[in-house]
Order: sequence, then structure tokens, then C-alpha cells
Amino acid sequence: MFFDQQIAFVTSAGLPDLNGDDRLVADALRRRGFEVTAAVWNDPAVEWRRFASVVIRTPWDYHLDEAAYTNWLCRCEADAVNLWNPAAAVLANIDKRYLTDFATAGIEIVPIEYVERGQRHSLATLLERRNWTRVVVKPAVSASAYGTWCTSLAAATSDQSRFDEESGQRSLLVQPFADEIVTSGEWSIVFFEREYSHAVLKKPAVGDFRVQEELGGHGEPREPPPEIVEQARRVLSHAAVPLLYGRVDGIERDGRFVLMELEINEPFLYIGSSRGAATRFADAIVRTSGRTRGTTFV
Repeated sequence: MFFDQQIAFVTSAGLPDLNGDDRLVADALRRRGFEVTAAVWNDPAVEWRRFASVVIRTPWDYHLDEAAYTNWLCRCEADAVNLWNPAAAVLANIDKRYLTDFATAGIEIVPIEYVERGQRHSLATLLERRNWTRVVVKPAVSASAYGTWCTSLAAATSDQSRFDEESGQRSLLVQPFADEIVTSGEWSIVFFEREYSHAVLKKPAVGDFRVQEELGGHGEPREPPPEIVEQARRVLSHAAVPLLYGRVDGIERDGRFVLMELEINEPFLYIGSSRGAATRFADAIVRTSGRTRGTTFV
């Protein structure tokens, strides 16, 4: 049986229920005649095809078992689950190597050195070759700053063993440290169906560089300059499939938007920070529930 008025919000085993932001959206959906069910992505009992729409929200453990999550996305695609964002887009977004595709397309990004799993590199040589004095090292597949750390040319030799151990387990990104994150903050600009909704400016705790709230960072509702919004929208324009939501993260550098990440898998959307955001998101979800399974929209 297919439930025309039921929508699944995808969660994780460690956080199986809706969070505060998603409850706001669920309330707005109920006022529109829809019921929202929290469903854990790797729960074998869930019949995903039975929902009018399946919205990826908080599978925040996906990076701990990338293969299983990838398989789940592929099954959703094969079964024509009405999944948002679409499986093809999410599969292309999981590994942060996608950022190099944006650079090729002319989008300015924080530069990347990609280290394949199992490759051995001298960290000091890498930094010297790129003329970087301070860098951030992170897994190519990660969430919430998992496994992210900072090093420098001065510390590279002493950090080599850590770098070797981690690159032996997973692919890594090395990027120059963006001072703007500490001095000015990092923008998170939220779009629903490619239309701008709201934004926050995130800053790390004193002495840190990570902006995630669970690590002491904080985000404040702010309106970016119009030109920054338009540059962030340009990032979304390069997605080849329709998107229900997208959070474009980046810094402002000399009036330019520099992309750090395009979050279309499981981003926190700061719904509670913007009046009307829950309504805008709910309306977009309702529109996805009326789309024919397997149909491509542009």
C-alpha cells in the first residue's frame, strides 16, 4: 500500500527521532494534511516505497559505514523511491572530491590536495610544494567535522605518523587554512528548490577553527550581501538534477564567495533561525510528494 499523505524523514539509529528543526517542518506539513514519520536509514523493516516522499534529514552516522549508506541510496534509486534529494545527486556529493568538479566549472573553491587511501605522501613536502604554511586535514567522506584537524609546515614532520595512519584508512583532503572562518565567519546559505530562503553566519569557539555547534561553534541569522547569495545560487545551478534543498557553505573573500561545501545530503538547515523557513520547506516537500516516481525534472 502506498500512503499518499505520509512523508518519511530519514534519521539514524543514534538519533532516531526528529530534531527540533524538523519538528517545526513536520508541524507545518501536518497543517497541510501530511503525516511525518521518522525512519532510520538502515532499518530493514522500513518500506520506503510506501511513502509519498522520503526526505533525507539526519542520517548523521552515514560516514561511519559509507558502503552501507551507498547501498541504501542505490536500492532507493533502483526501487524508484521518491527520495529527496535524489540518490544520484547524493551519491555524487558524499565524497568531497566533487569540489574539484566545481573548480573545473569555474566556481572558486578553497584549494584541495586529494590524497587517495593507501597513498603515502610526505606532509611537509606537500605543504612546501603548494606553498601552504597552515592546513586543515579531513576525511574525504565525513560529517560534523569528524576526523578534521589542523597542522602546519612547522608541525608537519611531527604530524607525519598521524597523517600516514589516517591516509592508510581513508582518503583525505588537505586544504589551506581559511583565516576568514575565524575572522569573519563561514556562511551557510540555504535554498529550497534552488530559491534562496535564509542564511546564518557561523564562527568557531575561541581557539578553535571548527564551526559546528557541538564543538563550541555558533551560528547567527544574518542576511548575506545580494551578490554573495547570487554567487551561492550559481553553485546550485551546476547540479544536473532537481534538488529539494541545498546548503551552500563558504567564505567571503574580497567580495567573492569561495565555496567550502555544497551540502545536499544531510545538512542542518537552521530552520528555527528564520521566520517562515519551516513553511517554505514544508511547501517544497509537498510539491515533491506530487511528482511521479522516476520522472526527471529540470
